[in-house]
Amino acid sequence: MPLLLIPLAVLALALLWALLIPIGLIQRYRYGKARRRALGWAVSLGAALSLLSLLLFFAGAWVSGHWVVDAPLYAGAGLLIGLPLGALGLAATRFEDEPKGLYYTPSRWFALGLTALIAARLGYGLWQGLHVWSVQAHGSWLPQQGGLFAVGGLLLGYYVVYTLGVRRRLRRHRRLRERAAQSADIG
Repeated sequence: MPLLLIPLAVLALALLWALLIPIGLIQRYRYGKARRRALGWAVSLGAALSLLSLLLFFAGAWVSGHWVVDAPLYAGAGLLIGLPLGALGLAATRFEDEPKGLYYTPSRWFALGLTALIAARLGYGLWQGLHVWSVQAHGSWLPQQGGLFAVGGLLLGYYVVYTLGVRRRLRRHRRLRERAAQSADIG
């Protein structure tokens, strides 16, 4: 009898996952547009982990290229779109120099656009998954997943440029603070 409950548990987990996706997307948007303090260690760690993620992503795209047609090409194209998008997002970010440190508020439009991109790709993937069982689509689903790599490359490119830009801005902020402190000591 307990073995019969396993499919019900798997179905319940799948339904719970499907119900939590919208909540996760809303939280992603809320956090994506929130004002934050730029902490040196957190920004440096974020930049280092973004670069490491980029290396692992391209290694995964290369390995997946055996099953997914042109996976590294899609990943590179997404990265090439994400890099200038990250620079635009950084330019649209509002930085505030306060006595307690540097604060920044990302653009709500970029946060909304990236969240909408993730939601659209999830929706398209679910739609593809529902139609994979048809006779015409069977066996052709996996080779058509290059869009996943394109979206992943775009997001990674965006966040690599964004975190490196925030790190650069924080370093410049610290240098200006040190110069102001030195000139105050002299004067």
